[in-house]
Amino acid sequence: MSVAADYEQAGELKFGQVGIANLRVRVLDVPRLVEEMRGRVQRAPKLFARAAVVVDLGGLTRLPDAATARTLLDGLRDAGVLPVALAYGTSETERLAEALGLPLLAKFRAQYEREGEAPAPAAPAAEPAPARAAPPPARAAAQPGLVQAAPVRSGQQIYAEQRDLTVLGSVGAGAEVIADGSIHIYGPLRGRALAGAQGFEQARIFCREFHAELVAIAGHYKVLEDIPRDVRGKPAQVWLEHGQIRIAALDG
Repeated sequence: MSVAADYEQAGELKFGQVGIANLRVRVLDVPRLVEEMRGRVQRAPKLFARAAVVVDLGGLTRLPDAATARTLLDGLRDAGVLPVALAYGTSETERLAEALGLPLLAKFRAQYEREGEAPAPAAPAAEPAPARAAPPPARAAAQPGLVQAAPVRSGQQIYAEQRDLTVLGSVGAGAEVIADGSIHIYGPLRGRALAGAQGFEQARIFCREFHAELVAIAGHYKVLEDIPRDVRGKPAQVWLEHGQIRIAALDG
């Protein structure tokens, strides 16, 4: 019996950009973390309810034990989100992920851990050699920006890697546009826009009609419920200033 040469697999596996939120744990206070997440879900259920979340424990001086980590994961699920992985870390993080039955994702610390935020070592090293400060995230490489001519519809995601993104039409509710540089939208923004995705804090977002579900610059974000009403429906720009998202209408 011969096997057909044009055999087609039942499932096609691809790796690509996906919209997964990152929860960077700074203080291991499980009740507080759970209540903070519950508040986010209640304020923006369309955005956060049943959202996939990667838990980043890299900001802690010591990792929690497996029992504490399970309590945190269960609490986050009860708050309304779905923890799907632990973020990149040491071999100890890998062992914890295995004990929890979760995968380990490596990209989030590179994107969101800024200079000066590295966790303190568990024990001081003897006579450490002088080390150069880590450079700030580089600006997106100087190459032609990505131009999206068609509208970005609900469920679609467009990513401009190492460059700016220009959308000539609209970004619909439930759609997501991401750029390592800045984002320019010549129509209504009703979905999500995430600029400076690799940590470039000078990135900006511009749109002709502002109704965004979420905007983010270098990992800092605001959701619709936190956005000033006086800019909704107007031409607007979004930028980062001293670690805070700023949104202002464009005059004229």
